[in-house]
Amino acid sequence: MNAFSVRIPETCASGAVTEQRVVEFDPDCEAMIFSTDGTPLQGITGGYGGDRRVEHIIPRTAVQKGTYEIVIESSCNGMFGVPWNGDTIAPPDMNRYFRLVSADIVVPNEEAWGLMLDFTTLREIADTLPGNTSLQNKALVTANEIMNVFSKNDISSVARSRKLAAEVFGESWEKKGEKIYDEGAKRAQIWGIGYCHIDTAWLWPYSVTQQKVARSWSTQVDLMERYPEHRFTCSQAQQYKWLEQLYPPLFERVKEKVMEGKFQLVGGAWVENDANMPSGEALVRQFLYGQRYFQSRFGKRCETAWLPDSFGLTGAYPQLIRLAGMKYFFTQKLSWNNVNVFPHSTFNWIGIDGSQVLCHMTPVDTYTAQATVGDVNRGLTNNKNIESNDAALLVFGNGDGGGGPLSKMLENLRRIRATSNQSRELPPVYMGSSVEDFFDSVLTDTKGGTTLPNWSGELYLEFHRGTYTSHGSIKKGNRKSEILLRDVEHVATLASLYRYHKDNYVYPKSTIDTCWEKVLLNQFHDVLPGSAIGMVYEDAEKLYAEVSKDGQALLEAAFNTLLPPSVALDAASAPKAAGEIVGYNTTFFRRRDVVAVPLGGIQQLKSQVIQVSKDGNTGYALLDCSEDGHVSRCSGLFAHCMPPSGLLPSYFISLARPLTHLQVYTNSSDHFVLRNSSVQLTISNGRITSLLDVELGRELLAKGQTGGLVIFDDRPNYWDAWDVEIHHLETPHPLEFTNVSIITDGPLRAGVRSVIKYGQSTITVTISLDAITATVKPGSRSYFLFDAEVDWHERHEFLKFELPLDIHNDFATYETQFGHVQRPTHKNTTWDMAKFEVCGHKYADLSEYGYGVAILSESKYGFSCRGNVLRISLLRAATAPDAEQDQGQHAFSWAVLPHKGSFLESDVPMAAYLFNSPVYVRLLSKDITQAPLLQTESPFYIESASNVFLETIKRGEDDQFSKPSSSMTVVLRLYEAFGGHAKAKLKIAGHVSLAGAYITNLLEDEEEPLQIQRTPGMQDSTSYLTLDFHSFEVKTVKLHIGPSATISDRSDRGILP
Repeated sequence: MNAFSVRIPETCASGAVTEQRVVEFDPDCEAMIFSTDGTPLQGITGGYGGDRRVEHIIPRTAVQKGTYEIVIESSCNGMFGVPWNGDTIAPPDMNRYFRLVSADIVVPNEEAWGLMLDFTTLREIADTLPGNTSLQNKALVTANEIMNVFSKNDISSVARSRKLAAEVFGESWEKKGEKIYDEGAKRAQIWGIGYCHIDTAWLWPYSVTQQKVARSWSTQVDLMERYPEHRFTCSQAQQYKWLEQLYPPLFERVKEKVMEGKFQLVGGAWVENDANMPSGEALVRQFLYGQRYFQSRFGKRCETAWLPDSFGLTGAYPQLIRLAGMKYFFTQKLSWNNVNVFPHSTFNWIGIDGSQVLCHMTPVDTYTAQATVGDVNRGLTNNKNIESNDAALLVFGNGDGGGGPLSKMLENLRRIRATSNQSRELPPVYMGSSVEDFFDSVLTDTKGGTTLPNWSGELYLEFHRGTYTSHGSIKKGNRKSEILLRDVEHVATLASLYRYHKDNYVYPKSTIDTCWEKVLLNQFHDVLPGSAIGMVYEDAEKLYAEVSKDGQALLEAAFNTLLPPSVALDAASAPKAAGEIVGYNTTFFRRRDVVAVPLGGIQQLKSQVIQVSKDGNTGYALLDCSEDGHVSRCSGLFAHCMPPSGLLPSYFISLARPLTHLQVYTNSSDHFVLRNSSVQLTISNGRITSLLDVELGRELLAKGQTGGLVIFDDRPNYWDAWDVEIHHLETPHPLEFTNVSIITDGPLRAGVRSVIKYGQSTITVTISLDAITATVKPGSRSYFLFDAEVDWHERHEFLKFELPLDIHNDFATYETQFGHVQRPTHKNTTWDMAKFEVCGHKYADLSEYGYGVAILSESKYGFSCRGNVLRISLLRAATAPDAEQDQGQHAFSWAVLPHKGSFLESDVPMAAYLFNSPVYVRLLSKDITQAPLLQTESPFYIESASNVFLETIKRGEDDQFSKPSSSMTVVLRLYEAFGGHAKAKLKIAGHVSLAGAYITNLLEDEEEPLQIQRTPGMQDSTSYLTLDFHSFEVKTVKLHIGPSATISDRSDRGILP
């Protein structure tokens, strides 16, 4: 950063007052011009690309003074980072140098610049319109005549040439300035809106984005002063917050323009997030944190959701957009489809629950239009719904790396409008309105949207399918962080409600908010998908590490409030003393779990476990939480795991070994069997050759086919980290489970381990089976758990796990946010064929009448089901834009869950939920005399609706958190998970003093009071709320909690202070 004192020569200072004096500064990179008090004045983009912006107008007062003081900060990056070989997506060259190209004071010949802009518009008209039209011919003839009249040696020829251009633009058009838009057509077809798409991180890290925001937005504020018709829209609350923190004077200037209606807020979200992989609750928080930020800083919320560049959009969005207080949606990326052309421009998007939002995908086919005649004309000629509505948004301005609209774009639009005022052969473009004005107009013109076409379900992008898998560590960080914060809010809410062992406990709202903001930031649509440079992932990993550290500390503080002195009991913390092993269940499902606990040589702990490892260091305990409450306690094996003898098949009873629930055995070095009373898996010659339902005696693998790991060649046509092409499926290389050995042999857990060498990589997979079933639902089966540790050093190869199933269905089922989606397993049409790699969350399932098999995932999002082959994608190995993507150590898990009945009859969603939500194992001190939580029933639970899930429990956003309080609000988020109706009974335990209950939107605005029902004639009785659900509906319930019941009232339930 350098300070400059610019001396303005008398030759520049003299002359017409209307003449501009300009600092032309070209550092060949990005830069920012500040005032001497640190206020950003304007961004600079060096070089000679279409985004060049190197002129800074010297204020007239400084010209008169003769000196101008400024500070210039140059950044060692271009608009698209510093790729090493000139290819935009190449990894960065950290040794790249930039040179100062120019630093001059100039007095531009405004008339000559005007002629250049005139000629550009005429050329664009001639190039764009058909050759047999009057306007095209007139523009071409005029441009030709200008060439004949203009002479570089005769300055007067400039004015004569511009007079010729006025024959196309209209007489005195330029003097009208922004008033040119008041003439001509009263109804606009093309609505111009300035936009600056700044990727929050991509080919540059977060810190560079902070500078890009200031550079781009200061420039737009400057343009608003010079072009009164200019309206600029911008999303992403995170970027506004960065501006507020780092550039306060500029933030105040932006705020002024927001209040004037010139700088317009859109999106309502924290960032322009990926719309495939964040959980449903994370999408809620994108809107909650975004809208509350805009409300707190600008006194208004957004009405239009805005995701122009996200790589496909979940069908859960229409409902969430509506519940976040918005009614419109703008997107664009589906114009990149590489198989089918998306059939609509303006349409009603209907979500998986039936909610509807008005959606526009501009026929200009870009959110970084250059405001050319071609752009404007394409808004009409490429409109796919012109029979319903012929209006289109022209979203213009340099983007991705920032910049936004240039003055030449605004000048061009004035000329285009002037031309359309003279001729009907160009659609009229209008400036000066908002995105909401455009949507309001569409809504009016289409009778409330009733004449528009509908699109139901997800907006699947037929492109960038590799992003579900790229950068596996980031995917894992996202999933684990989402679940950790859900658990923190759950436990902290109960801690603030009960305060059993720490009366001064205060809900840690500020720290939770900070953690959520970090997770939401990393969900940006080039970070979570794995399509950014390596520097970005260094930052992202640090943020996930901070969330993990802070989240664990918050959990400890809450557990120490809920439970008497206890410590976490896991592989990383060997116990130092005896005590009772308990688990805390943060889900609202009853469950049983097999947990591995370190014994630390303490004999007393061994009495609580059922199985001990061969080295004596690890025990396996069975924790039971199958009744009311959230605390699991150690249980015996046979009482819970042995099915009635009448249900055991005769061939199992007749086995040579005595009756056991769990077996692992081998009859040779390459044949292994894992078996319990419900399922069996066989590995033979390195492949899975059998998957058997023991109770039914049904083989689940297709005859003659085997399952297991498989490698595919993975060479995208261009977008390396983004894409996986359909032809990768033509190159399968099955891997064999080699060096297999038995590592545990029951009675609670049995397992085998395989060490596979492939290329430069080592893949270690442990396959285990427990004696318990996946859920406590009657008829549930056990799942086979696959724990993988991979040292990955391949390039352009794709690791997957596959099962060829003896199951037929034209559709497979995948979890999506707050529900599921079905996708084709066949290739009947190009639309079906294009979905050869899809996104799923915690499960993918292939079922038919009577039976099905699911793959459960704890951190992977890529799946595929072609025909009868169900696959989960595990690791990729792209080399751009991160040359070292996914290289090194990975640890992840998946599971195979057979289930009786079709998907809708199964326990797959519950099993997947539990698979992703392990219990928190704690060691209570042996000296404990009082532990009220162990006798306390769950404060909230669902009855009469197994298809309704209670997802979130948190404190209300508007509570006070400065000190403990006996009055508070608790917010619960519930959703219907199977795609049907339900009348759920939400029960609030009697020890919770319920004063009121409301249905709210996602922003926690109270919308509908709920009737509280209580058991008559009983003091301090359970309360009930009856909630009606339709398919995949999300409901948010706010509970007003009054002063707690007295200690004497609670003592009969063991609830002590």
